[in-house]
Amino acid sequence: MRRSVSTVVLDQFHHPTQVIVGGFAAASLTGTGLLSLPLATESGEPARFLDALFTATSAVCLTGLILVDSETHWSVAGELIIMLLIQVGGLGIMTMATLFAVALSGRMGLRARMLVQAETKTLQMTDLRRVVRNVVLLSIASEVVLAVILTGRFMLGYGESFVRSVYLGVFHAISAFNNAGFALWPDSVVRFNTDPWICVTLAVGVIVGGLGFPVLFELRHSWRRPSRWSVLTRMTLTLSAVLLVGGTVLLLATEGRNPRTLGDMSGADQLLNAFFAAVMPRSGGFNSIDIAAMYPSSWLAYDVLMFIGGGSAGTAGGIKVTTFGLLAYVIWAELRGEPSVNVGRRRIPEQLHRQALTIALVGVGIVAGSTYLLLVLNPHPLDQVLFEVISAFATVGVSTGITAELNAASHALLAVLMFVGRVGPLTLGTALALRAKTRHYELPEERPLVG
Repeated sequence: MRRSVSTVVLDQFHHPTQVIVGGFAAASLTGTGLLSLPLATESGEPARFLDALFTATSAVCLTGLILVDSETHWSVAGELIIMLLIQVGGLGIMTMATLFAVALSGRMGLRARMLVQAETKTLQMTDLRRVVRNVVLLSIASEVVLAVILTGRFMLGYGESFVRSVYLGVFHAISAFNNAGFALWPDSVVRFNTDPWICVTLAVGVIVGGLGFPVLFELRHSWRRPSRWSVLTRMTLTLSAVLLVGGTVLLLATEGRNPRTLGDMSGADQLLNAFFAAVMPRSGGFNSIDIAAMYPSSWLAYDVLMFIGGGSAGTAGGIKVTTFGLLAYVIWAELRGEPSVNVGRRRIPEQLHRQALTIALVGVGIVAGSTYLLLVLNPHPLDQVLFEVISAFATVGVSTGITAELNAASHALLAVLMFVGRVGPLTLGTALALRAKTRHYELPEERPLVG
């Protein structure tokens, strides 16, 4: 009997989660070695191991948290290494997520594969090379468009040379599309907070990259026919829009009176920066206003948005909007006494209910445990520590300004959180899907009290 390509892939690597963990670990360690070279720093001295490890992990995991100022500490060679790590991390995530979606279908029979294709309309399950090629081409094409716009703005609006403009445009286009949040200025993009060409371009890059490849691929073929969109695409687009609009309104309401953030801006600039601030917690990581100057209530709103994150199989972090949305549908069905969970005209299998609940609760547990450890290790208040932990776990990269002030043990913990936050949800979701088994018997039922 002929074996499918995806089955061969699974056999070759024993388990897909090994590929994810091993690949990201190897990339992080390689980046650490490169950033430790004397040529990677402005001073010509080798970087501290922890600085190199933290920065490399942050770049590969598309986070953006830093211990040293990227502009003054790293040389052009160091910045190019960071840009390469971001690109590898972004393409690796999207490519491997696609590979494993295909690999999962290879474990099904022909009829099941046809049903999956008919229902999702997102991936062709039979051609690995074409799927991966489309991921790479779509990523590069998006980055080129962003880079051209940014290059033109830096050159025409700020008098930068052509070479410098291209460099800034390419670096920040890659950083934006891959939701990395790395910027070559110490204040992120605060200096451009009245420039819609810069802010909107970066925000669009973050949004597009954060939707996830399956959604982008489906939209490319059927953007004019919403009635044919899969549940994944509908849920991702709807919840993303709700969170963006809701986040913008909420931040306008809370920070509009804060003279240190939005309070002294004009109405148009307030709207621009509130929108930008609502986009970035979804894993973007840039900031156009001082995060440390925001009200604690806005920090809490950021915490929620960061934890939810962006779309599945993309460059965004968090537990993903589809996980959050599915749990909301589960709760709604339970409140109404419905025997099954339906999204539109599709019924969601119970297996996915358990997977979504597992991912969400594991995420809550990791955040709670890490917050406790950081509170023990440092004197900073709970709201700032919680913000830092969620930012690392959700691979966002925004900070209230305490990252560099933490001790070495805390830096190591944040590096682990970034790695777990990037690799964990993907590996956990894959592992849960691959471990699904069919039980040929049922135990006697008993109903314990709940609530």
